[in-house]
Amino acid sequence: MSTPINLNKARKERNRASRKARADENAVSFGQTKAQKALLKAKADKITRNLDAHKRAT
Repeated sequence: MSTPINLNKARKERNRASRKARADENAVSFGQTKAQKALLKAKADKITRNLDAHKRAT
């Protein structure tokens, strides 16, 4: 006779595996490295500073 398995644990493990797979897919699709995020933030800050420097004083 085989050993009995806990169906709750099997279900939870299956759900955990599917969530992990979906998270890995999202990381590939949307993920950016810290350096890439810093570069984008620096570019946005430079654009903002440039626009603020060219505003007219009213």
